[in-house]
Amino acid sequence: MSAADLNWSEIAVPVELPEVVDHISYQRVVENPGATWDYFPGHFDPNYAQSQGSPTIYVNTMHLAGFADRVATDWAGPRSRVVRRSLRLAASVYAGDTMIGRGRAVAKRCDESVDPPRCLVDIQIEVTNQHGALCCPVELTLQLPGDG
Repeated sequence: MSAADLNWSEIAVPVELPEVVDHISYQRVVENPGATWDYFPGHFDPNYAQSQGSPTIYVNTMHLAGFADRVATDWAGPRSRVVRRSLRLAASVYAGDTMIGRGRAVAKRCDESVDPPRCLVDIQIEVTNQHGALCCPVELTLQLPGDG
């Protein structure tokens, strides 16, 4: 089954999501805060980052949130959408690091409090670096097409 074919009614939980790997270049660390107007110097100024105890610049929160969304929606397909996300920053992802996203769909439910009902899947994701350090645990909920 391709991701484009994933339907809520066909999902059996728990299920492991495919791993997503993303190599973080210096340029990408700088581009993301520029695109999101997040001008905190730790995201683009290595001297500032080092003065704060970091080895170099690091990705911003929106970069991590977008990566977690990608882990979920790459699995669920283009007709899925994120309706809830909760994340915690546990460690930084620095320029030169590799982000690894591993996820697991842990529950599914039909929200009948709205019309039409929403078919939802709860997912837990761990974003780690190449050394296996947990950088960002994420819980999110996807809405998928399907008949609840």
